[in-house]
Parts: sequence; structure tokens; C-alpha cells
Amino acid sequence: MTDQTLRQEVLTARRIVVKVGSSSLTTAAGGLDADRVDALVDTLAKARSQPAAPEIVLVSSGAIAAGLAPLGLDRRPPDLARQQAAASVGQGLLVARYTASFARYGVRVGQVLLTAEDASRRAHYRNAYRTLDQLLAMGAMPIVNENDTVATAEIKFGDNDRLAALVAHLVRADLLVLLSDVDGLYDGDPSKPGTSRIDQVSGPQDLDGIEIGSSGKAGVGTGGMVTKVEAARIATGAGIPVVLTAASQAADALAGRPTGTLFLRTGSRSADRLLWLEHASSPRGALQLDPGAVEAVVTGGKSLLPAGVTRVDGDFSAGDPVDLLGENGHIVARGLVNFDARELPRLLGRSTRELAQELGAAYEREVIHRDDLVILRG
Repeated sequence: MTDQTLRQEVLTARRIVVKVGSSSLTTAAGGLDADRVDALVDTLAKARSQPAAPEIVLVSSGAIAAGLAPLGLDRRPPDLARQQAAASVGQGLLVARYTASFARYGVRVGQVLLTAEDASRRAHYRNAYRTLDQLLAMGAMPIVNENDTVATAEIKFGDNDRLAALVAHLVRADLLVLLSDVDGLYDGDPSKPGTSRIDQVSGPQDLDGIEIGSSGKAGVGTGGMVTKVEAARIATGAGIPVVLTAASQAADALAGRPTGTLFLRTGSRSADRLLWLEHASSPRGALQLDPGAVEAVVTGGKSLLPAGVTRVDGDFSAGDPVDLLGENGHIVARGLVNFDARELPRLLGRSTRELAQELGAAYEREVIHRDDLVILRG
């Protein structure tokens, strides 16, 4: 199968998520580069105007970087409070710039700010999907970013590359395009002689022995090639091919031309929330399981019942994600718990029937339902 044939997956994509990094939109000192924003908008607007044009969702970094210069900061601050302040200023500037630029083509912009908690809770997840789907149906351009002004270290996605992979799954995209300041994945440091770009990755085995850098050129973002490869792993594992290339080559990427690195799908689409639960949630506690419960949950596909829990760690509320631990303390699964941490200790080791008789019908239920569980060990 030729590279040109493989890029037909790009040409046939009907819904595409495009992610652009801070370094592709701003100067190293902070502040938006209007010409770069306009160039990206020109490319996206042209792609939308073609016959049988795909729907596009834009995941855009740049809020914190855009807020640096207006607040008199010469670099990204290390503390969360000032990052949130910069995001508060910069997010308005970023969306205003996009709004003005897309207006040249008569395209409306819709801002969607997400936190990891929005993604892992059932009602929030459904609302996020409905909002994005409706914006697309109405011809608007959804612009997604992490809600940096309120996200704490415990509930952050960590980087917008991973957010983009999860949004691609959320909106049932056919393709994810990651735009960077590097024109693809290289087999070493691209600034050094003797390295070459990898045109195609068909699976993890193709990356064996590859040195993957951890930071970008401009120093205004949080990602780097490591986060992009991880995002590609998440997306392709969920059945979504990925193109990684430079922002300057976005038009080629969307036209299906063989630019950058193409990551082929390695899996099939899974239950939506479970992907978020595995990759976007931060556990608020842990439950120790007995061997029978581990077997039932991991191998048998069963719900977790109170009788199989031997210990409760952490301070969590009903609906929070918690890790499930085997006897050796290894994490075997993660799930959304149905009880508060303070409620669980008196339920441990007891059958649901016994609990219902003593405490009422509300206690005749699973600690974690199997539909709210993701297995983290084979």
C-alpha cells in the first residue's frame, strides 16, 4: 500500500479535529502573532469551502502565552495562580482574534472550554458532545481549549495534545491533525545532521529506539514531541488516524498530501467515556480489592460489589474516579465510584442484599458499575 493511498484516509475524513500549539500562534516573548493566526484561519476556511468539505473542530492552545505580554510577564510563570491569571487575559484575546479572522469568511466562532472533570462525568460529557455537535450543525467553528482559568493541577489534562486526541474521540472525528513547529516526527533531534523524518507509523513497534524530544522550540507551551506521540497513541488506539506536521504545512495535511508523519489507526472506537476515564481523569482515591474481586472485575467484566473491597484510601465523593488495586498494590482498573469515602468503610465485605436489609434499598447497588470501569491491566 503506497503512502499516497494511505492518505486517502485524510481525503475521506468527514469530521476533522485540528490542534495548533502555542508556538505556532505567538511570539516567544508572549502575545499573539496576528499573521500566524490569519494564515491558519485562511487554511481552515479554505478547507471548509471545498466540495464535500469536512466539518472541522479547532483545538487551540495559546491562551496563557497570549496573556504574558499584557500582564508584563516575560515568560510562562511556574506557579498555577499566575498561569490562571495569564489564561484569563489571554483567552479573551485569543478568541477575539479568531472571531475577527474567521469573520472575513463569514464564519461564526464558538468557544468551548473544558476541564478533565467535564470529560469524565457522564452528564458533563454528554453536554460537551451536544454543544460541539450543534455548533458544527449550525456551521460554526468550535474552538476548544482547556479551561486554564479554573483547572487545578489535580484536574488538568496536562497538555492540549492529549485534549485534542480526546476531543477527536468525543466528536467522533475521522482524523486528527496535530500542528506544531516541527514538520513531523524525526528519528532523532531534527536540529542535528543525520536525522530524518518518519513518514509513517503503523504501530508502537515503529518507534522502538526512536529518541523523542520533550520540549518545543519556542518555550511558551507545555507540550513537545512526547505529548504529540502520546496523543497519537490515544487517538489511533481509538480508531482515529493522525497527521503530525508543521503549522505552515496545514494546507497540505488537510488536502491529503503526504506531509509530516502519518500515524495509522491501531484500534477501533471504544465506549466514549471510558477513553476519557483512562486518559483524562485523575483518581481521587483508591480501593483495595480481594483476589476474587480482581478476577471478577478484570477477567469477568463484572461490577465491583462491596463484598470485594478490603480497604478505602483517599477523600472522594460519589461520582469521582478512583483506582482499583490488586493485592500487590498495582492498579488494575479505574472507575467512577457510587459512594463517598466516608460511607464505604461500613459497607466493606458485605453483600448488597445484607446492606439493603439493614440500611435500605439505596445501598443495594454496586460500588462501581461495570459500565463505569476501565481495565488498566490485561
